[in-house]
Amino acid sequence: MSTQIDRGRLAQLRKVEEERFLANHKKSAEAFADSQKVMHEGVPMSWMAKWPGAHPVFVKEAKGAKFTDIDGNTYIDFCLGDTGSMTGHSPDATIAAIKRQADIGITSMLPTLDAAVVSKELASRFGLPKWQFTVTATDANRHVIRYCRLITGRSKIIVIDRCYHGSVDETFATLDDAGNTVKREGNLGAPVDLDVTTRVVEFNDLAGMEAALKHGDVAAILMEPAMTNVGIVLPEDGYLYAVQDLAKKYGALLIIDETHTISVGPGGMTLDLGLKPDFLTIGKAIAGGIPVGTFGMTEDVANSIKKLVELEIIDTGGIGSTLAGNAMSLAAMRATLSEVLTADAFKEMIALGDRWSDGVDAAIAEFDLDWHCNRLGARGEYIFKGKAPRTGRDAAESGDFELEQYIHLRLLNDGFLLTPFHNMALMSPATTAADVDAHTVAFRAMCADLVG
Repeated sequence: MSTQIDRGRLAQLRKVEEERFLANHKKSAEAFADSQKVMHEGVPMSWMAKWPGAHPVFVKEAKGAKFTDIDGNTYIDFCLGDTGSMTGHSPDATIAAIKRQADIGITSMLPTLDAAVVSKELASRFGLPKWQFTVTATDANRHVIRYCRLITGRSKIIVIDRCYHGSVDETFATLDDAGNTVKREGNLGAPVDLDVTTRVVEFNDLAGMEAALKHGDVAAILMEPAMTNVGIVLPEDGYLYAVQDLAKKYGALLIIDETHTISVGPGGMTLDLGLKPDFLTIGKAIAGGIPVGTFGMTEDVANSIKKLVELEIIDTGGIGSTLAGNAMSLAAMRATLSEVLTADAFKEMIALGDRWSDGVDAAIAEFDLDWHCNRLGARGEYIFKGKAPRTGRDAAESGDFELEQYIHLRLLNDGFLLTPFHNMALMSPATTAADVDAHTVAFRAMCADLVG
């Protein structure tokens, strides 16, 4: 039988780390007290309140794979802005491009030459010929869903249970115990009941996917090729190709969201597996930390949109944003894609991802913990059940919020940052083997203390 975590001991260990955190972050505590006077929850965005500890750590500066807080503590960053800084913080090539562009114009509602260069690069990586730019991947998903409804004349969107595609209304749905589509816990102010817009299907469930499509009212399937936000869930052999076939059989469009799964390589899982989606969405990492999103589409899709959207009202259909495709973001994307997130960089990042996961696996085995470490290229993530999840529900049930809060706080105090929403670590081109090995030592020591 595997080692069980003593909850009393866990509480004692958590108290030690809470006291250590307060002792080492006095300036952050002062900054947080001031912030609470003018910001809801004392943070610029409410989810920042989820970081472990009495308050968030306030960042002074970040570069490469490290950052320093206002108390002078330095950290190895495996969160990397939850993929937004997968390039490492402020990569030199991207920063140089941003500085050049800032001197000659940030935004103008007109194209620059960078836009076509970036589009050609994206087309080469992902295999889709036509591209449009947004401010975030959330925007890209929203716009693509609208286009899918326009093209098909259908209303429903299929999403995967426990998926995440940004703050898109249609995606905050889950399955209840009877298999009905209902709003997900924490879904704030949903405009309509989720079963009006959405059908939810479990990942790796082809029978469920076909049953959802058979109604004949599905405009699109929106999915990651591997689940990431709830914990890494990998596709079973043949699953993604079968979903493609089902989409075509039932006249639905397939949207692949590669925002996180680009961790497997320059063209994400779409390139790796030779997928052929109708739309592809991505954001975050491809501009080195500058907010950006983009979506690609097939020629057939682009032609359909052109026939259906009149030029006179092209600006009033819910597609677009004043800052979409701005000169600054395009300059950042061009530099990031051509000089930072290169094929050679991914080889090193993926090797380090395996090294990080190997260290976690070794500690899990040494202390006989009923945990499991999943891998997705440059990304690693551990869960608190001893086997890989097959569905989003499996992954959700493999979490342990109390344990996560302790581990994240302990590692933060030891100088390592993990993503606050799950136990994810991501490697950047600036991450080193020494960074990974330091985490392995700290993770093993934490496990040793947990089991006593």
